[in-house]
Order: sequence, then C-alpha cells, then structure tokens
Amino acid sequence: MPTLYVINPNSTEAVTAAIDEALEPLRSNDGPEIECLTLAEGPPGIESQRDVDSVIGPLLKRAAALENHAAAFVIACFSDPGLHSLREQSARAVFGIAECGVLTALSLAQRFGVIAILPASIPRHLRYFGAMGVTARLAAELAIDVSVVDLANEDLTLSRMTDCGRRLRDIHGADVVVMGCAGMTKYRPVLEAALSIPVVEPTQAAVTMAIGRARLGGTAKTFGSRA
Repeated sequence: MPTLYVINPNSTEAVTAAIDEALEPLRSNDGPEIECLTLAEGPPGIESQRDVDSVIGPLLKRAAALENHAAAFVIACFSDPGLHSLREQSARAVFGIAECGVLTALSLAQRFGVIAILPASIPRHLRYFGAMGVTARLAAELAIDVSVVDLANEDLTLSRMTDCGRRLRDIHGADVVVMGCAGMTKYRPVLEAALSIPVVEPTQAAVTMAIGRARLGGTAKTFGSRA
C-alpha cells in the first residue's frame, strides 16, 4: 500500500511524535498508511528564512528516496519550505501545511487569524499569504514568543496561545484561528474549547486533503507541467 509521508523538516523528534499522535484519528485500515518522519539535517526549529532555505536540499533528497513508495507528501512546517521545489521534483501530490491550513480556514469562516511562535515569523508568513492572495481575509497574526523547542512547556504555551486567540477573536475579528506551527498540534482541542470558534491544526488539514486525493485515485500531482 502506498504511504503518505509527513515530513517534519526540523530535527526535534518531540514535534514529530506530537504530529504523529494528532494524525491518529485520520488513520484507517483501508489506507493510505501515514508515516511521520523527522529531517535529521534540519535545525531544532525553523524560525527564520535562513532556516527555511537550509532544509530545502535535504528535504528534496529525503523525498526522492521515498518517491517510489509514496502516495503523497506533506511538508509539516508552517513556512512550507521547498513546497514548489518538491512539486517540481516529484510525480506525487505535495501538500504544504500553511497553504492547506489557510485554505481549510477559509472554508470555515470569513476572516482567519494566525497564531505564530515568534514575532520574526510574521513577516515571512505575510509574504506567503500575499503570494496566496488571501490577505484580504486575514484578520491578523499574533505571536506567542515561544521557540519551537519550548513549545513543550504546556502551561506557558497554552496560556499564551489562548491569550493570542482571544485577541484575534475579540479585537481583530477573526472567526477562525489557524495554528502557525506544527509544534502546536497537541493544543488544538483545548484551544478550540477555550475560544469557542474553529481552530485549524494545519498538519491535520493537509493530511486530510492528501487522504482525500489518494482515496479518489489521484496520487499524481496537478501543479505545473511534467515537461
């Protein structure tokens, strides 16, 4: 059975483990199989444009080695590093969690807000939202100012995520919130209960799209040309 590969491009195994746990409700006996992988060559957290750029080569190499067994690829980082390069390289469908998370949010409500990990992440995300053409529906993006590694501090992280989520909802008018880092994944149910509006965990969103594509018989990509 072909496998849906979810690649965490940072080297923090705890992030990959949390992603794997969050995807458990999406697994089924009729497949596709879902396998979460850690990119050992990546930094502990992808927190800058330099980090984003540094993982593209190793990510492409890892995906190439998996190509023949893949149903699809999901890049599990909210900066979607190497998304378009991997779409050029691979004959499989490739999903980036930022793109899929935002598209899912837009299907749920009119205005979306994003919770980022660091203030420095926001300009990078805004460039991406501009390229996607969705800034008119962006309420705001706020940062919790916690590094990827420190997201494991549950009390600190959830407190700050809840505060940002309430400000996005009450001050900026967000009707749905997108979690802006794959390392936040385990906090989605509690955050959604606290905010009483939909909260999108982007890796779940991307894998849901990838499963749908695979079950409809479409493992091949549809982006660009195979020339």
